[in-house]
Order: sequence, then C-alpha cells, then structure tokens
Amino acid sequence: QVQLAESGGGSVQPGGSLKLSCVVSGYSVSARCTGWFRQAPEKEREGVAQINYRSDYIVYADSVKGRFVITKDNLKNTVYLRMNSLKPEDTGIYYCASRPYCYEGFTGFDYWGQGTQVTVTS
Repeated sequence: QVQLAESGGGSVQPGGSLKLSCVVSGYSVSARCTGWFRQAPEKEREGVAQINYRSDYIVYADSVKGRFVITKDNLKNTVYLRMNSLKPEDTGIYYCASRPYCYEGFTGFDYWGQGTQVTVTS
C-alpha cells in the first residue's frame, strides 16, 4: 500500500523559510517520480516541483524558481521541499504526489498525500 505523509508546514513571516518533508512507504523514491503541489484558497492546485528517481531531472514552477529546492534521501525514502524567501502568495496546502516517470508538466500523478498547511503572513 502506497502512502505519502507530508510534514513541516506552519506559519511564517514573509521572507522566512520552511522545509517540508514527504515520507514515502509502499514504493522507493529511487524508482519513481515524486512531486510537490500546492493549493491556495479558492484556487486550482498547481505543481510546484518534481524530482526523478535519479535526481538528475528536476523541474520547478516559474513562480518558485530560485526560491524552492526539491531534494530526496533514498535511504530515508523521503522527499523534501526547502522553501526560502517565502511570500504571502505561497500560502496554501502543500501536497506530495508520485507518478512513474518525471516529464514536462504536472499531470498523471497517481498517489497523493494528505497535505500540510503553509501560511505566510506578517
């Protein structure tokens, strides 16, 4: 049974940082693509970043390039999202998800976590 469990969300001031974790069970992060998504209130869910099984294919949404970094630890079977220089518009529920392969775009993810709330406010 595949499970993805996010943690690390919270409330932070603009300009601050947070590091989200996605602990995976039921498959190896060294065998599938894992991504991060977010959904702001009354907005559609959007893809934020994705990382492939070898960590040599990484994609970021334009809105987070240069501020967010996705990494993974194969031994811990965990994927991380380091978020720096946070802005109020980064507020939302952040989800991790998986699909067999990474490629352009953020469609086709078939396993999802429950999400963790990130709030950026002064």
